[in-house]
Amino acid sequence: MSLTALRRGLTIAATLRRYRLLALLPPHRQPAALRWLDRVLFFLPRQAADQPAPQRLNLALQHLGPVYIKFGQMLSTRRDLLPDDLADALATLQDQVPPFCSELAQQQIEQALGGRISEHFDEFDPKPLASASVAQIHTARLKESGESVVLKVIRPGIRSTIESDLSLMTLVARLLAASRQGRRLHPVEVVEDYRRTILAELDLVREADNAIQLRRNFRDSDALYIPQVYPRFSHPSLMVMERINGIPVTDIAALQAQGTNMKKLAERGVEVFFTQVFRDNFFHADMHPGNIFVSRQHPQDPQYIGIDCGIVGRLSEQDKRDMAAIFLAFFNHDYHVLAQQFLSSGWVHADTDMAEFEYALRKVFQPLENKPLAEISFGHVLVQLFRTAHQFGMIVKPQLVLLEKTLLYVEGLGRQLYPQLDLWATAKPFLEQWMAQQHSPTNQLKKLRQAVPKLAEQLPGLPQLLHENLLLGRNLLANPGQVMERYIAERRRQHTSNLIFSVGGVLVISSTILLGKTVTIWPSATLAAAGLLAWWLSWQIRQP
Repeated sequence: MSLTALRRGLTIAATLRRYRLLALLPPHRQPAALRWLDRVLFFLPRQAADQPAPQRLNLALQHLGPVYIKFGQMLSTRRDLLPDDLADALATLQDQVPPFCSELAQQQIEQALGGRISEHFDEFDPKPLASASVAQIHTARLKESGESVVLKVIRPGIRSTIESDLSLMTLVARLLAASRQGRRLHPVEVVEDYRRTILAELDLVREADNAIQLRRNFRDSDALYIPQVYPRFSHPSLMVMERINGIPVTDIAALQAQGTNMKKLAERGVEVFFTQVFRDNFFHADMHPGNIFVSRQHPQDPQYIGIDCGIVGRLSEQDKRDMAAIFLAFFNHDYHVLAQQFLSSGWVHADTDMAEFEYALRKVFQPLENKPLAEISFGHVLVQLFRTAHQFGMIVKPQLVLLEKTLLYVEGLGRQLYPQLDLWATAKPFLEQWMAQQHSPTNQLKKLRQAVPKLAEQLPGLPQLLHENLLLGRNLLANPGQVMERYIAERRRQHTSNLIFSVGGVLVISSTILLGKTVTIWPSATLAAAGLLAWWLSWQIRQP
């Protein structure tokens, strides 16, 4: 361990001691190593002793700096793991840090450009427009066209700081995972999720590509506008994009002053979210209010402007179908189908007691049935679903965490804009239509067309494979013992996929011969031989 990492580790240990963070866990669940460190640092005074534990954690993360503040922000979205009071306290963390000096910013930009700023831009403003823990923003004009742009530049040296802090976070997470109470929070998985997220934010080429894709998906859309990116300037530490002139979505007074249709604006946020998830399978996963603006044009037909596309989410086709089915089952208060969907999706253990799981879901959600849907939080329903499923062994996939976080952002923002927003009324028709499309003949034909090229590649080899299986079936029935030995020796050297195909071929041929009564071997002996072969091949497939 380097001297810098050692100093940082001691700072973290001292912070744990000062803010009594071990008290977040019951005494008998506290990792022994952390208890020992706490005793060694007995001489350090306590701070914020009169504050509740969630507030002490908030203060401790602020004390540790920007990387830990961002970690706390990410933790605040894991309401499936944390109690509400802790998540609420972490949600107030603000990622605000002083800008780094203009000379360093210009050096970083020119290094990325491979030349002087003046060769490409006019009116470059060395004073940053905005600053955060990972990057800061400067304004300029394109020399060739005069267009107003912003330059996003990564903080110098931030990667080494982040990687050092991530290593220490991983160490603490492993210590927490050593206790049963700590393991319940899945600390190692949470830190690994944060690692992927924050390292992705350090690559501005990836962010530029994400913005280009989102812009393409919403080309000519009245609902969402993504500013133009200039990819010729893209570099891991630099991104150049069109400067926008919108109203921050949190500036309710300004939106109302220009006569914005707030109901339509709130509903469009919901529509944009579900369109990104289910139509495009590519959604902006960092839609907190600081990244969202509203166009000043057409206030009665309002349009969102989205920036900061460093974090995006995708779901597998199966996950999309599972999520839609889960939402619809909840809409219909069908807890049996809801439990079955979790089980069939593999999101809870296969040996889960279905009746017990259904009872747990009913106990949590049945009290909501008497409330108007408009008063029920869609996002918090998803949180409660995941919390309940955690009791039955569910570990939420990173992409589902992004979905949960984004839905909470969208719903919270929508109700801030228009408190009467009925997210369910907007979402349910969308989901029903999408599910119907998935089973439509047109969509099935589309899937078939997509599969044809792969089938065409395999088609030339099928006659030979079929011929081999016909011979195998005939020889096997004539002399099972000798053929089995020879077959086993040969097939051990071939690919597992051929073994699977051969099982089907042997069983089909054996059945055909039996039904046609073309041989005099006892049917039971034939079936036994075929069954023995199928069992052996299945055993082979399971071998590493």
